[in-house]
Amino acid sequence: MAKRVHQPREDAEFDFILRMSGVPVLAYFIGTWPKAIEPCRAMDLVVGGIAEEYAGRLAAVRTDIARCPEVTARYGITGAPFCVLLKEGEAVTPGAGPWTTAEIREFLDRHL
Repeated sequence: MAKRVHQPREDAEFDFILRMSGVPVLAYFIGTWPKAIEPCRAMDLVVGGIAEEYAGRLAAVRTDIARCPEVTARYGITGAPFCVLLKEGEAVTPGAGPWTTAEIREFLDRHL
């Protein structure tokens, strides 16, 4: 996974990253239960590449649903992988994934 992807260990750290980011944040939520592992690994590759490509215009945050339950509930996350673009305090949700690089690019280009 790219170094440009933040990985908060708890809700407070997620909120800190969000507050400190001067750019929109692409938060993707991952799960560690058996059916979520493979799709979430696929999203790691996609979002890692997107984070590199959109460096300076976007911050990426890999959020473990189990470690950040308050954040997960706040954004209505019900499964994994799931993406949320946080832009000026507003959530723009493409929804459940996994998403391809092209799909994420198209979504971001519409909303950034």
